[in-house]
Amino acid sequence: MNYVLYAIPFFFLLIGLELLADRWRGISTYRWSDSINSLSAGVLSQASGLLVKGLGLIVYLLIWEHIALFELSTDALWVWVFAFFFYDFCYYWAHRLGHERNVLWAAHVVHHQSEDYNLTTALRQTSTGFIFGWIFYLPMALVGIPPVVLITVGALNLLYQFWVHTRHVPKLGWLEWIFITPSNHRVHHAQNPIYMDRNYGGVFIIWDRLLGTFQEELDEEPVVFGVTTPLASWNPLWANLHFYVQLWRDAVHASSWWDKLRIWFMPTGWRPADVAARYPMVKPELSQFVKFDVPLSAGQKRYALLQFAGYVLGTTWLLIVAAEHGFSDVLIGWCWAAFGLYAIGVWLENRPWAFGLEVARLLLNVPALWLMQQAGLLPAGETAWLVLLAYSLLSGIFLWLPRRREAQLA
Repeated sequence: MNYVLYAIPFFFLLIGLELLADRWRGISTYRWSDSINSLSAGVLSQASGLLVKGLGLIVYLLIWEHIALFELSTDALWVWVFAFFFYDFCYYWAHRLGHERNVLWAAHVVHHQSEDYNLTTALRQTSTGFIFGWIFYLPMALVGIPPVVLITVGALNLLYQFWVHTRHVPKLGWLEWIFITPSNHRVHHAQNPIYMDRNYGGVFIIWDRLLGTFQEELDEEPVVFGVTTPLASWNPLWANLHFYVQLWRDAVHASSWWDKLRIWFMPTGWRPADVAARYPMVKPELSQFVKFDVPLSAGQKRYALLQFAGYVLGTTWLLIVAAEHGFSDVLIGWCWAAFGLYAIGVWLENRPWAFGLEVARLLLNVPALWLMQQAGLLPAGETAWLVLLAYSLLSGIFLWLPRRREAQLA
């Protein structure tokens, strides 16, 4: 069962409530482009997960079936409780090493790129975490935790983490000693030197307290969110690839073959000495930090929201029907979603070619719909074409009106 799919309406409901809390308190924890970009990364992550479903689960099943040390029953309550704690302990190490090793940080960095902190940040997830992430949970298979228990406690762990991505909840007294709370997770998302690489737990903070990675949020040190090398982009594809690209370029430029190989698994930020000397990377001082932003008109913002809503609905439908389809069918849906989210990112960056790309994207929806009907991802018949026609006309109006006003003002 895809628990995240059922939680989607509640995610957006809580985001709406947080926006109301912003208004009520007279503060602003949201920025239009940043929020859409975070949500776009989340949509892309869910779509990408469909392409690699079962990759780690197959290995888990083999270990559980053939070499598990114990035979644990799903009927025993203690097995579920034990698994819930064990999963969070495994998550702690997956999360910690995700910050401490270059290739793992390349996947996890996506979650930290937002320079704001709100509930949309929780949904800003990686599309490449599947490469190594599953390895950290194999000890659960060795102990004998049934796969259905693993999947369930994993989903509960992920869902718990949603609510801690807010600035509206203060410290929670004694709960700060046991659980991950909004306060100690704000620390985790900070780029302040005193806060960096701390508070790795998913549900419980006790692992951090026991293993020396805990840091309290300090009143005298306000959190500055984001990463020390800003992404400076609203492109969700680039968000997922940019650190891999940096590692690849450094590996290519390295003169030593040993450095070319080990750079991927060295501590995060490590670069070969010869590469660092020839291609220095200058990080901005925290005191000089300015959030990345691109000014947009109200019309441009509304247009981006309209398009993004379409991709949320389309990807949600893909999540619903994907179980009945093979890899090639789902790949068609993924390509449609990835290209559309990329185009929205270009629009939010107000690139010179954004208008032309939008026209091309709207036109390409025609063959995309035909392919998805052929693959059975969408029902055959006229209804889908009528919906596409209405959507295209509405998009065209939103796309054309701002340019008409600009032409009249010129």
